[in-house]
Amino acid sequence: MKPTISSSSSPTHFLIYALVIYLTPTFISGGNETDHEALLKIKSLVTYDPYGALSSWNNSFHFCDWDHVYCGKQHRRVTYIELESNGVEGYLSPYVGNLSFLHMLSLGNNSFQGTIPQELGRLSRLRSLYLYRNKFSGVIPANISGCFNLVGIGLASNELVGSIPKEISYLSKLAFLSLFYNKLTGGIPPFLGNLTSMEVFSVAGNPLSGRIPHTLGNLKSMKILYLGGCNLSGTIPDSLYNLSLLTNISLADNQLTGSLHTAVGGMLPRLVSLGLRNNQLSGPLPPSISNCSRLISFEAVANKFSGKLTINFSKLRDIYYISLSQNNFGSNEPDEMKFIDSLKNCTKLLKLNLAYCNFQGVLPWSIGNLSSQLNFLNFNRNQLTGNLPTSIGNLVGLEALVLGGNQFAGNIPSTIGNLQNLGVLVLSFNQLSGQIPYAMGNLSSLTILYLSSNMLEGVIPSSLGNCHYLLDLYIDDNRLNGKIPTKLLQLSSLSITLDLSKNNLFGSLPTEVGDLKMLTALDLSYNNLSGFIPTSLGDCGSLSSLSLKGNLFQGTIPSSLSSLKGLLELDISKNNLTGQIPKFLQNLKLEHLNLSYNDFEGEIPMVGVFANEAEFVNEIREEENMKTIIEECVVSTVKIGVSCSMDSPTQRMDIKNVVHELQHILNTLQNI
Repeated sequence: MKPTISSSSSPTHFLIYALVIYLTPTFISGGNETDHEALLKIKSLVTYDPYGALSSWNNSFHFCDWDHVYCGKQHRRVTYIELESNGVEGYLSPYVGNLSFLHMLSLGNNSFQGTIPQELGRLSRLRSLYLYRNKFSGVIPANISGCFNLVGIGLASNELVGSIPKEISYLSKLAFLSLFYNKLTGGIPPFLGNLTSMEVFSVAGNPLSGRIPHTLGNLKSMKILYLGGCNLSGTIPDSLYNLSLLTNISLADNQLTGSLHTAVGGMLPRLVSLGLRNNQLSGPLPPSISNCSRLISFEAVANKFSGKLTINFSKLRDIYYISLSQNNFGSNEPDEMKFIDSLKNCTKLLKLNLAYCNFQGVLPWSIGNLSSQLNFLNFNRNQLTGNLPTSIGNLVGLEALVLGGNQFAGNIPSTIGNLQNLGVLVLSFNQLSGQIPYAMGNLSSLTILYLSSNMLEGVIPSSLGNCHYLLDLYIDDNRLNGKIPTKLLQLSSLSITLDLSKNNLFGSLPTEVGDLKMLTALDLSYNNLSGFIPTSLGDCGSLSSLSLKGNLFQGTIPSSLSSLKGLLELDISKNNLTGQIPKFLQNLKLEHLNLSYNDFEGEIPMVGVFANEAEFVNEIREEENMKTIIEECVVSTVKIGVSCSMDSPTQRMDIKNVVHELQHILNTLQNI
């Protein structure tokens, strides 16, 4: 039974199946011994067929009725082989070159290996060749030019090496050439400019190097151009801006320099996606980008763009993704954030990433007018000042809000509690003051909360205990006081870090801390916590790092800590702990241990993490012994000298004894 050809949302699948309909209008059974033999030879080199895709390829019935084989009506010859995504492993037989009526060969998304057979060059009727997502190695066969009717070539995601053969430029009908994610070298050859029928060209993810040839500007039919990750350098050739039919262009992850053409928006008005990420492009972003009214994705992360951002985003009504982080748009002008106002018309906007852009000034109230569908907003590491606008609570679609590393001051607006979908909230490294809003406990979807290094005061709201999906919590380096809420310690979801260090928290550590059974790191250092270290801390079996440094804990180290088998770092220095250092610590896999500035007594264990400490202690003891021996030798020498200096001969030491004693002292000193 032949498989049904289903539709797919991917451009590759769409092209394949569109060509199937166009190239092979009907399929019926027929006969030809050459084709029959070739198909069996192809099957013979398949080493693994997990789904039985080729199980019908036998002599039980005619090959035109075999699964994945389609024949033409007029000549009853094989015109199409479709084996895509069947998990097939093996090699492609050279006998494929005998299928002289073949129009389409689709073997994509399998595990074919070895070289692409030279015999493919005999298939003069072949129009589509799709071998993508396999393990083909070696070079692209030069005699592929023999397939002069080729319209589409898909060799992406293989292990092909060498350069793009010049013979490809002879394929005058070629409209689709996809070579991305291989190991091709030798640059983008200028002769590709001869392929004037080309509409889709992708060589992304190959170490090609070199420059973008200006001859690509000859490809007036080009719609999709992907040159990302090719180690390209130099400037973007002006001729590229003449490709007025371009809808998608990606030049990301190269070392391109220079600026964008000021009229880019007018010259490429059909652009849907513009990818410039991770280059060294400079100068301002041209305001003419506003004319790309069809743009849905604009990414220029990690470049050297500078100057005031003056794009009028209100014309980009369909845009859903804007990522311009790691540039230098700060102008120090009072209205440099005015572009935010124009974003209110972008009603489909989902992600806005403007981190590390050197923006200055105040985040305008109009930020709250952005799309209710916006799920990602990032202004991390700029120089924004002033208060956080309460209008931010209008962005009810937000799943991630990242505003850390700025100079925001004032209170955290309570309206932030309206963001019920928020999973990530980063406000760390600002100058925020006042209390943590109780309404923050309404963020029931929250998984990550970073409030570190602000000037927050008051108590930790117990309402945070309502954030039942919280994984990672940093409230360190603030001015918080009061006791640690027990509800916070009952958040069994906490599995990464709980950091409450460098505050003014007091009271005992609640026994509920033992409920943090999944927690990896707990830092309560530099507070005013007191009382005994609770034995329930030993129930935190996932801990790898524990710091209680700089508190007022007293009593002994609880034996229950011996249960923390995965503990790598333990710092309980600068407390008032007493008793002996427990020997179980030497059995843990500790890489760092600090017990200093306490009142421990007794002997130091000698193995495990203490081995180096024990060696140091032994060195000290040896030095002390050495000093003692030297002191004793000096005293003995002085005594001999005094005895030999006595006035009465009878009181003087016998000379034989003097020699004997001095020899003994000498031997002692030599043996140190």
